[in-house]
Amino acid sequence: MQRIVIIGSTGSGKSTLARAISQKLGTPQIELDDLHWAPGWIEIPDSEFRVLADAATSKGDWVASGNYSPVRDIVWGRATTIVWLNYAFLPTAYRLIRRTIRRSRTG
Repeated sequence: MQRIVIIGSTGSGKSTLARAISQKLGTPQIELDDLHWAPGWIEIPDSEFRVLADAATSKGDWVASGNYSPVRDIVWGRATTIVWLNYAFLPTAYRLIRRTIRRSRTG
């Protein structure tokens, strides 16, 4: 496994798993959220997002997390492994609510 993509619904643990795998393998972690959103939660235009995703995944090993259809062909096309986190609604809803509360407290 050299280039891994973690996909799944919101709250499924994509970023957490990607971070753990990235640390274990010693490879860079690519957060597609970080490429897709500018500061202040301003959405990056798809054309620019594609350029950023292309640059981030063009070389070396990496672990990426996120479900963005505008860059799926780029990211999935370069992946050697795709991990789909497919959990039931209640566990993901619980994680999402817990994360939202934590983020609202910390800003």
